Amino acid sequence: MTISVAIVAVDEEANIGRTLASVRWADEIVLVDSGSKDRTCEIAREHGARVVLEPWRGYVAQKQYAIELCSKDWVLLLDADEEVSPGLAEEIRSAIADPNAASGYKLPRKNLFLGRWIRHGGFYPDPKLRLFRRGQGFVTGHDPHDRCDLKPEASKEAPQRVHQFNNALIHYTYPTLTLYLNHMNRYSSLGAELAIREGHQSFSFINIVMRPLVTFVYNYFLRLGFLDGREGLLLHLYHAGYVSWKYAKAWELSREQSK
Repeated sequence: MTISVAIVAVDEEANIGRTLASVRWADEIVLVDSGSKDRTCEIAREHGARVVLEPWRGYVAQKQYAIELCSKDWVLLLDADEEVSPGLAEEIRSAIADPNAASGYKLPRKNLFLGRWIRHGGFYPDPKLRLFRRGQGFVTGHDPHDRCDLKPEASKEAPQRVHQFNNALIHYTYPTLTLYLNHMNRYSSLGAELAIREGHQSFSFINIVMRPLVTFVYNYFLRLGFLDGREGLLLHLYHAGYVSWKYAKAWELSREQSK
């Protein structure tokens, strides 16, 4: 069986070479670029990737577009800052060569924050469905929180199977606080739009103050986030801030829309 790797990217020259090198064994690599001004496309072509230029459609739509461009039997969807570990690569190759392979596979992720592997607080193993037979997987969710699902089968008597690998996908997320805070600012604006659609429009002390506090206590203490040291403290503290920003921005946006 053959495999395609699908990646969406913009201005990822710091990461894309490492990502592509980790899947050099793939039969096809498709990279959809939405306007990089750095060397992302050049590096991708140097690694043998087919580069397709496409204006940004949003996280869900852009990734769905990328997997639809793939032509091999299996599709592996990666982010531009993820690396397939050697052990995971072996598991993937063994799975797609198995005639009794599952319909899809979840990949555990090692999320790195400020260079540290975050093992607690709900950040590991963080399994993501990323490998599936072509035509059987699709991207869904709400921007910026996309996810992959399998399409329902015609016969309910033969449900599609999903297995999980043991070796990890390494996620080089947020090497600096500046990058993290910039992303959370952008993500909270997208989250605010979704919150409004869900009916969160008024100024809510519960959502803006209490929900972030509960989020921090739950992840940092009950889910043992404090075991990840200073990096864990900063991650959970600023994630709680993101929750507050999202609902505060929803209130601000709804107020502006009502004028």
